[in-house]
Amino acid sequence: MTVHQMRLQPQPFEKIRSGQKTVELRLLDEKRKRVAVGDVIEFLCVEGSREKLRARVVALHRFDSFAALFRCRPLVEKCGYAPEELPFASARDMERYYSKEEEARWGVVAIELQLLERSVCSDGKQR
Repeated sequence: MTVHQMRLQPQPFEKIRSGQKTVELRLLDEKRKRVAVGDVIEFLCVEGSREKLRARVVALHRFDSFAALFRCRPLVEKCGYAPEELPFASARDMERYYSKEEEARWGVVAIELQLLERSVCSDGKQR
């Protein structure tokens, strides 16, 4: 088992912490190609308290594009959208994070997660 580190903005971080979000979407770049089922991801909130969450990877779903991924509605339903937002969820939502060139170069991955620790402070204590 390998532990990987990934950074998250506060909103998706809180959605993972609450259990509303159990799928994280990323480019399938060199870093994400090393992630395997059974590994642990430590998410760092990039603003505020810089808290951490730890989650186990339970499944990996690879796609050529976010458009292809967003056609898989059961996965999209696990991405943290509020029920009223879900009908409007689209691959364009990912454009604020990744360029079309990056997406075409790498492909994308939906990482299914099981939360292990809700909040770990920088001193290692769980909240």
